[in-house]
Amino acid sequence: MTSNQTIQERVENYWTNRSSSFLEQRTREFHSPLKDRWITEFEKYLPQKTELKILDIGCGTGFFTGILSQMGHEVIGIDLTKEMIHLAAVFAKQEKFDAQFLVMDAQNLEFKGASFDIVIARNVTWTLPDVPKAYQEWLRVLNKGGLLINIDGNYGASSMTDTSHLPQHHAHHHLSQDTLTECEMIQRSLTISSEVRPQWDVQYLLNQEVDSLQIDQSISQRIYLEKDEFYNPTPLFLLCAKK
Repeated sequence: MTSNQTIQERVENYWTNRSSSFLEQRTREFHSPLKDRWITEFEKYLPQKTELKILDIGCGTGFFTGILSQMGHEVIGIDLTKEMIHLAAVFAKQEKFDAQFLVMDAQNLEFKGASFDIVIARNVTWTLPDVPKAYQEWLRVLNKGGLLINIDGNYGASSMTDTSHLPQHHAHHHLSQDTLTECEMIQRSLTISSEVRPQWDVQYLLNQEVDSLQIDQSISQRIYLEKDEFYNPTPLFLLCAKK
């Protein structure tokens, strides 16, 4: 067993342990003002086409999958965690949208090349043992002219165990100290955590098969207007690479 496999197993176990609370949180988020704010952001990038084929990487319980499906697109959501995928199917039935959900490793996609118009991910790359491999895979499955949209933060520079700066009702206050410590231990073991982001991502993607690259480092200012349970103190960046 390689060290990356060991890390990956820890990542999978961590998110399995958090999956049940994730469904409850994402349900509340889906019915909050954040949903319409994300739709506004998506509309800035998605081509004006009747139906796009979209791959939602690390979909969790299907928050982005549901939004994009309800916008009229054909969406496949993948996640490494079996329990997340099970709950995503529950979420889809609950919120009345059609999507396909598959257990799959974001770094080793089981799709043919040029299969999707859009590949999208939120808060995924910071959890991956091999981000370069993931980016290569995501670009591989994109159609020519397709878009890779990656939304993430420079989480390697943050402490996962310090919740003192979070709002009173924030979801992380409900996590045990053991859970927070495990998250920090995983974070410290990942190579991507030592990189300065999004500068590293920009440099890497510009050396790949991309025609253009857009970056937005102010997206958090438009999404997280309230300091509530969904508030993310780590500023997000959005990268949109056109193949």
